[in-house]
Formats: sequence, C-alpha cells, structure tokens
Amino acid sequence: MKMRRGCETRQIMDEADSLDADRVIPNNQVEGRSSKIRNWSGFWLLGLCNNFAYVVMLSAAHDILTKQQSDNSTTPTPPSLNGDFEVRNSSNSTRYDCNPVSTAVVLLADILPSLVIKLSATFYIHHVPYGFRVLFCVGATVTSFLLVSFSTTMSMSILGVVFASMGSGLGELSFLSLTAFFSSDVLEGWGSGTGGAGVAGALMYSALTQAGLSPPDTLLTMLLVPAAMLLSYFFLLAFPPMFPQWRRLREAGPMGRGGAEERRRLMDEREEEEEEEEEESEQQEKGPREDRANGPLSCTEKMRAIKMILKFVLPLGTVYYAEYFINQGLLELLYFPKSTMTHAEQYRWYQTLYQVGVLVSRSSLRCVKIRNLWALALLQIVNTVFLLSAVYFQFLPAPWLVFIIVLYEGLLGGAAYVNTFYFISKESGDREREFAMAAASVGDTLGIALAALTAFPAHSYFCSL
Repeated sequence: MKMRRGCETRQIMDEADSLDADRVIPNNQVEGRSSKIRNWSGFWLLGLCNNFAYVVMLSAAHDILTKQQSDNSTTPTPPSLNGDFEVRNSSNSTRYDCNPVSTAVVLLADILPSLVIKLSATFYIHHVPYGFRVLFCVGATVTSFLLVSFSTTMSMSILGVVFASMGSGLGELSFLSLTAFFSSDVLEGWGSGTGGAGVAGALMYSALTQAGLSPPDTLLTMLLVPAAMLLSYFFLLAFPPMFPQWRRLREAGPMGRGGAEERRRLMDEREEEEEEEEEESEQQEKGPREDRANGPLSCTEKMRAIKMILKFVLPLGTVYYAEYFINQGLLELLYFPKSTMTHAEQYRWYQTLYQVGVLVSRSSLRCVKIRNLWALALLQIVNTVFLLSAVYFQFLPAPWLVFIIVLYEGLLGGAAYVNTFYFISKESGDREREFAMAAASVGDTLGIALAALTAFPAHSYFCSL
C-alpha cells in the first residue's frame, strides 16, 4: 500500500515538475559542477568588490583629507587598513598619544548611510529588480571613487565616502538576498570574498601609493573594481532559467504564481487526507522553493520572519559592537613607545591582523559550522573587557600580545558573520528566506554604528587622563 502510494506521489511530482519547467529552478536542485564553480567564484568576486571599495575609500578619503588639512599636519598620513589613523600628534602630552579626533569619526561617517539603507530598504527593495540594484551599486561606487579622487573640499570627500557606504550597504543587502536563488555553497564564497576585501583593498592601495602613484591617481585605477563587479554579476553567475533580472518576481508571469499554485493543487489531491504535521514534515524534506513566487510577503509574514532571525541577529550585532569598539575605540590607544615600530606601524599591524583573521574565519564554513553564536558574542565581550583594562592599566609589555588578541578577535567576528547567514538560510522558510537574508544584514551594521557612537566618550575619557 505504501509502495503504491509512493509511486503515485512520484508520478504527481513528475507531472508537477513538467508544469514548472519554465519557472525559476529551486536553489536546492542539483547543479552541474561547472555551474557550482561559476556561482561560487561569482559570489566570491561580488563579496570582494562590494567591500573592496568600502575599505579603500576609507583609506583614500582620509589620506586626501589629511592633505587638505596640511596646515595642521607636517607629514602625510600613511594608509591603514581602515584608513582612519592619523600620524602622531607632536603636541600631544597624554600617555596614549591621542589623535585630535577619534578614528570613530570616519567610521561613523562611513557606516550611517549603509545602516539607513538597510533599515529602510528591507521593506521595499523587493519592488526593485536585481539588475537595477546592481547597476545602482556600481554607479555609487564609481561616483565615490571620482568624488574623492577629484575632491577639493572636505565636504566633497565626505560625500564620496557616503556614496561608497551606500553602494556597499545596498550591495550586501541585495547579494545576501540573491543567495536564496542558489545553492547554500555560494554563502561560503560570499563570506570569503568579503573577508578578502579588507586585506586585498588595503594592500593594493598601499602598494600603488608607495610605488609612486598619488592617492587621486590610485583611486582612478580602482575604477576596475566596479567593472569587475558588473562582469561578475552579469557574465559569471549561472542564473536559474527565467530569473527575473529586470522584473519584479511577482511580475514574472507563468513562472511565478500559476506554476506554484498548480503544483500545490496536484500534490493536495493525493495528500489531503494526511495529518497536518505529516504534510509539513514531508514538504520540509522536499524543500520546495516555489512558495517565494506567490507575491510579496504580508506584514504579518515579515514580522514572523524578523522574529525568527532575532536569535541570530542579536548575537551577530553584539559580536560586531564589541569588535568595532575595540577597533575604533581602543586600538589607537594601545601604543607602545618602547617598541621599534612607530605608532602608525603598530596600528596598521593591528588592522592587518584583524582583517587576516576575518578572511580565515569567513572562508572556513566548509570546514566548521558554529550554531551557538552567543558563545562567540561572549568571547568577543571578554576580548573587549580585557583590552579596555589593558588601555586603562597599561599592563601589556609589548604590541605582539595585542597582535595575537586582534587576530583572535577577527576570527570570532568572521565566524559570527558567515555562520549567521548560513543558519538563517537553512532554517528560514522557503517563502521568507529572501526577506530574512536581507533583514539580517542590518545586525552587523547596527552593531558597528553603536560601537562608533560609544567609542567617542571612551576616546575623550582616556585622552583626558
């Protein structure tokens, strides 16, 4: 009896599949090996290009701002991983060798536009087709490079940083949503690419400027980055057939609402007598993605999705709050004057090792998966308390101890990021997955913004000692 029923169900499934032949292929469908490689590589490059401009623009904007304020500085500011470190202030008499302005200023200017986009766009961005989103991201990145390269005033340079932040914020939100149309492997590629952007962006900017190129000319060569993003998205990714590149998903015609409703009708004819729990279990095993095409989510569905992702977003935000409070509020104060390295060199090494840790952990999803994100948050808070004590009591003897802690800090942050989106992708419903991935991208950005705000009083307090 069960065998006969299984055969009938299989026949129903085959018949339903034939009806959906012209619609978006679910991301859990078996892909060819070449398509998997293309998609993994495409998302790796998209992650690299999306965060590359973010990192480089911080460095370049600060470098140019320093030149514009040359009357307040006698030497040019060396580019750092975040581009937010000033040379030692010769008139500073505090034990921390404080900069006149906290590095959190640059971070705050760079993160707020991204946060505003993520908080607002989550509820209307589904009306904008993916093709247009990518074109906006590329345009914003190109504009940011041009503005900062040809800037003559501080406001013009800050506007360039704002455009970089807008492009990066919309890009992260959109590309994370896009992963819902592909196999979960692409999340590893995206995470690794974003991790590599910090290291690659800083090293490339530093190498070109030290090779003799001026900062404006260096920025002009970076216009290759948005071009690479454009090519990666439109020519490298292997999109599912009939993917609505230039249309809203609910306007996709026969591949949308009709195919999904017909599939459910055929299945329900054989399964209507089953208990509701058994039916939901079976549907979970099959993992159909067609439900996403039944029109936009209602407010109730969105709130349910937000409630589901909170268990992941809250620890992610906590990790990033602690992480960036360290990076932008404490590291510039951890100065060891007896070291052979200058203050600028120590700070650059802090940021470099942090980015290396992020790269390694964001590339490790295939090897290790961590679902207990609150454990990562707790460990990051321990790091913050320890380094806060080190700043106040100054008991660390040498910078190499901070190097180890900062590398470990980067490992925790990268692991929290990539595992958050992996488990949201796995545990969210088929219909809510795309929205959930976009909404969750707010978590790290909000944590960074709060860290920048609280870094101001910390900087002021220590520099007044």
